[in-house]
Amino acid sequence: MGRNVTRTASLGPAGALRPLGVALLTTAFVTALSYGVPAEHAASAVGLAFLGITYILTLRDPSVDGAARYGLSLGGLFDAAPLDWGKLARSIASELGFALLVSAIVFPLFWVGYRAWWSPVLPFRAAPLSTIADDALGQFLVIALPEEAFYRGYLQTRLDETWTARVRVLGTAVGPGLVATSLVFALGHVATELHPSRLAVFFPSLLFGWMRTRRGGIGASSAFHAFCNLFASYLARSYGLGV
Repeated sequence: MGRNVTRTASLGPAGALRPLGVALLTTAFVTALSYGVPAEHAASAVGLAFLGITYILTLRDPSVDGAARYGLSLGGLFDAAPLDWGKLARSIASELGFALLVSAIVFPLFWVGYRAWWSPVLPFRAAPLSTIADDALGQFLVIALPEEAFYRGYLQTRLDETWTARVRVLGTAVGPGLVATSLVFALGHVATELHPSRLAVFFPSLLFGWMRTRRGGIGASSAFHAFCNLFASYLARSYGLGV
């Protein structure tokens, strides 16, 4: 076991150069888009860029089952076989259920941390729930799904295939690719908004990556990613801190 881990570690950096290079170039490209596109269209442009790049890297070759390899099947939407609506419905229910379960565990702790970090002056006054409904589809389709497809689908998969050493975390075997992907993810967020607080996304990214490995795809991590953004935005509105 020790010899295998050592050999993997020695070969890993070279094997990881291509996906890490692709990630850095992609990050630079979407960062340029975020600054160069009018503010009202920037998020959509970045999301489409992530989806397009992920498609080219993972799904374009019909001779390879990229959807299964990269966890992008999404209940059969991107499988080569004809779509099974029953399978799709069961997958949606299962992935949403898992994301909601993780949310029920994590969000109370996040709320405590949010109050400690931001120290809001105004008391909590629940914002209208309609604000969540208005933002939900956009958060999922424009932000969470594209980012999860690239970072957890493409990048983490490639790094996990290169660095095969594993440790078990909450019953799931994860490797260095989880940490490296989260670091790249955090640096990308800082690049689009130059503030050190943006590095904090490293920590939820670890959970997104754990969920991707646990579930074998990006469905639950995409849903939970969107839930996190929506919950943080809702707390900001409810404490009068804006969004």
